[in-house]
Amino acid sequence: MFRGKMTNVGKKLIRRRMVDLSSEDTRFARCLSTLDLIALGVGSTLGAGVYVLAGEVAKETAGPSIVLCFLVAALSSVLAGGRYRRLRAAVLIGARVPKTGSAYLYSYVTVGEIWAFTTGWNLILSYVIGTASVARAWSAAFDNIIGNHISTFFMNKTTVHLPGVLAERPDFFALILIGLLTALLAFGVSESALVNKIFTAVNLVVLGFVIIAGFVKGDIKNWQLSEEDYNNGSYLDPLDDIGKKAFGSGGFVPFGLEGILTGAATCFYAFVGFDCIATTGEEARNPQHSIPIGIIVSLLICFVAYFGVSAALTLMVPYFLLNKDSPLPEAFKAVGWEPARYAVAVGSLCALSTSLLGSMFPMPRVIYAMAEDGLLFKFLSSINSRTKTPLSATITSGLLAAMMAFLLDLKDLVDLMSIGTLLAYSLVAVCVLILRYQSGQLNSPKAMEMLELNRNEEERVIMNPTITTASTQQKEMLSLAMLFNPPADTPTTLSGRIVYVCVSVIATLITVICVVLTLKVTALKDASVGWIAALVLLLVALLIPTIIIWRQPQSNARLNFKVPFLPLLPIFSIFINILLMVQLSAGTWVRFAIWMAVGFMIYFGYGIRNSVEGKNAEEPCATVEKPVHHPGLDLGPRAAAV
Repeated sequence: MFRGKMTNVGKKLIRRRMVDLSSEDTRFARCLSTLDLIALGVGSTLGAGVYVLAGEVAKETAGPSIVLCFLVAALSSVLAGGRYRRLRAAVLIGARVPKTGSAYLYSYVTVGEIWAFTTGWNLILSYVIGTASVARAWSAAFDNIIGNHISTFFMNKTTVHLPGVLAERPDFFALILIGLLTALLAFGVSESALVNKIFTAVNLVVLGFVIIAGFVKGDIKNWQLSEEDYNNGSYLDPLDDIGKKAFGSGGFVPFGLEGILTGAATCFYAFVGFDCIATTGEEARNPQHSIPIGIIVSLLICFVAYFGVSAALTLMVPYFLLNKDSPLPEAFKAVGWEPARYAVAVGSLCALSTSLLGSMFPMPRVIYAMAEDGLLFKFLSSINSRTKTPLSATITSGLLAAMMAFLLDLKDLVDLMSIGTLLAYSLVAVCVLILRYQSGQLNSPKAMEMLELNRNEEERVIMNPTITTASTQQKEMLSLAMLFNPPADTPTTLSGRIVYVCVSVIATLITVICVVLTLKVTALKDASVGWIAALVLLLVALLIPTIIIWRQPQSNARLNFKVPFLPLLPIFSIFINILLMVQLSAGTWVRFAIWMAVGFMIYFGYGIRNSVEGKNAEEPCATVEKPVHHPGLDLGPRAAAV
C-alpha cells in the first residue's frame, strides 16, 4: 500500500501540461507591437546593472575586467535567449499560439509539474528581487542627487539592521515607488508600454552620451595600474592589508580569474530583463514574429550598452576609487565634467524607472499562469474585465516586492535574484536537451491520438498480464548497442527515456565539477596531481552520457528555429549557469533555501491537490473552462515534442 501511494505521488510530480493547439483565445488584450517588446526588453534590462551594479563589481570584485564579466554573463543570457525563442516558437504550439508563462510553461510541457513549479517559483523570485533591487537603486540614486538627505534623516530614526538578514535601514522611498508603478500596471498594458517607451528613449540617449564622453575623458593607464601607481597616489599607506585587498594585483585583471567568475555571477543579474518578453505571448499583436525579434534585438542593444559603459567607467576613474552607490555621476565629477554629473544622474533615474517597470511587468503574468494551472492560489488567476490585466497577481506581487525593497539590502537582493534566475535558465537548458530527442509531434493531433491509444493499450496489458499484442511483442529492449548505435532513425519511447536519464546524470556531474573547480581552485593552480586526476575522471564521466545523447535519433520536425550543436550547446549553457551559481555566497544559498522551502510548502500543501492537470487526469470526461487546455492532448513522456 505504501509503495502504491509513493508511486501515485511520483506520477503526480511528473505529470505534464496539456496544450490546446486549435484555439487562439486569450483573456488578455493583444496590443503590444514589436517596438513595444524591444522597449520592454531594453527598459527592463538597462537599469541598476549600468548605473549602480557596475561600480560595485568593478571596485570590489573585478576591476577593469568587469567588461569580461559582462561578456560571460551576456553569453549565458544569449544562450538562454535562443532557448526561449525556440521553446516558444517551436515546442509549445508551433509558433502559432504562444501562451503566458515563460520558462515555467516550457518546463511544464517538457519535464513535468514539480520541475515546472520549481522553475516558476524561481522566476517569481527573480522578478520580485529584480523589482526590489531596482527600486532600492532608484532610491539611492535619487538620494545621492539631493545630497543624501533621505538616508541622513532615517539613519538615526529607523534602525532594523540584522547583519546577514535585514538592511541597515528600511527604504520608505522604494516602498512608495513600487506602489505607484503597481497602480500603473494594474491600470492597463497600453498605458504602461507608452510610459516605458518614453523612459527607454531617454535612457539610451544618456547611455550613448556616457559611452562617448567616457572614452573621450578616459585614460588607458587606468587599465594598467601598478603597485607604484597606487602608492604614488597616496590612496593608503604603501599597500597595507587594507590596500592590498582594495587594489588586488593591479593591471586589467587585478583580482584574477576568480574575480571575473564571481563578478560574472553578479553581473548576470543585469541581463535577466529580456525574458520578460517571453511572457507577452498573449498580449503581443504578432507574437510569432515580435517575440524572437524583441529578444534578440534587446539583448544586442543591452550588451553593447553594458560593455561600453563599464569600459568608459573604469577608464575615467581607477577602479578602487569608484563610488559604489552612484558610480557614473561621481566619475564625471572626478574628471571635471560637473554638469554632466547631474545630467547622468537624472538619466539614470529614467533608466531605473524603465528597469523597474520591466521587472514588474512579467511578475504577475507568471503568477497568473501558475494560479490558472492550480499550482498557486486560485484568486491569483483573476483577470480584470476592464483593464484586461491580472489584477490580483499584480497587487500581490507588488506588495511582496515592496516589502523586500523595504527591508533587504541591494547586494543581498542582487545575489538572491541571480541564483534563482540561473537555476530557472538551467532547467530550460535541460528542457532543450530532452525535447529534441523525444518521439511524437506536439502539433499533430493524429500522432497524439496514436500515442494515447498506445498508452491505453499498455495500461490494459498491465491490468491483465495474460494479454499479448503485437505492440507488446515488439517492445524495445535496452542494450549496449541501443545506447551507442540505435537502430531507428527517429526518436522512440526508449531513446527518449535514455536521453532523460543521461541528462540527469550530466546535470549531476556538472554540479560536482563546478563545486570542485570553485572549492579547489588553489589546489588546481598548484598542479595538485590528486585534484587534477579527479577533475579529469569527472570530465571523462561527463563525456560518456554526452556521447550517448549525441548518438540518439533526433526529431525531424520542421521548425522555425532549432538550437544548433546539440547536445554540446545546452550542456555548455548548463555548465556556465551552475558555475556562476556556485560562486555566490553561503548567505545567498541560505536565503535561497528558505525561499524554496516556502515554495515547496505551498506546492505540497495546495498545488499538488489542486492542479488542473491532476483534476483532468482524475476526471477525463470533465470539461475544464481553460482555453490553454485540450482534453484530448496529454503531453506525457511519449509526447514531448521536438
